[in-house]
Amino acid sequence: MYEEIAAILHPTPDLEDFPEEVRSEVWADILEARERTAFNLEAAWDAHGDDAEPLLSALAGARRRREEAEAEIRRLVAYGREFTRPRPYKLADLAAAAGMSISGVRTAYDHAEVAAVQHATGLKPREWRAADPPNDGSDE
Repeated sequence: MYEEIAAILHPTPDLEDFPEEVRSEVWADILEARERTAFNLEAAWDAHGDDAEPLLSALAGARRRREEAEAEIRRLVAYGREFTRPRPYKLADLAAAAGMSISGVRTAYDHAEVAAVQHATGLKPREWRAADPPNDGSDE
């Protein structure tokens, strides 16, 4: 089971896409990644039992990577719309690159992503187009 999951997580690319002089290195890297993954899956299951069941752990890891990728996309879209000068990237261009609709790009990020980009880059965003949520007085 460990080896099969590792093969799914590290599929064999079409080696014809690589120059002949690096194909053996690419293949060796894939085999090494598979061995490392299979070893880690088995070790985790041995150490933690059903809490680290290999297939479910691999699925949870894939979900975590997807969530991280989605968060990265939101930050990149925020950067493209709120930090680039002299004007923001076009919604259509960002949508095409991100695999989103224009309306999806428009709503993909909020103040949290803008703050994260500002913190990461030290840049100042352009004037925010929407006001902060109103203070209803409950925290006074």
